[in-house]
Amino acid sequence: MSDHYHDPEDLNLLKDLRTLAPTEFKGYVELNKIVGREDGAIPQKYRELIALAVSCTTQCPYCLDVHAKKAKEAGATREEVAEASLIAAALRAGAAVTHGLLALKLFDKA
Repeated sequence: MSDHYHDPEDLNLLKDLRTLAPTEFKGYVELNKIVGREDGAIPQKYRELIALAVSCTTQCPYCLDVHAKKAKEAGATREEVAEASLIAAALRAGAAVTHGLLALKLFDKA
């Protein structure tokens, strides 16, 4: 067992979460199922690219690991993964800029 942060082996602790908080864990599992849903209007490849982009934005290495693999399995290309990550970066930067506008507005009101 590694004592490093973001060790893939940490995912083995999910069983502990299930035991310690079964109701909440069940809710999380049900919500998480929408990503892998194959009967939705959004095709699986795009669902995984969206999940991958969100994983970049939330900076979750475990989600990146899972959704990079699933995106590849769903037929995504390296180019699509690169574009999805940069789209996420652009939106994250946009959010910083618009929060800067809010900061200016709050500064002016002070």
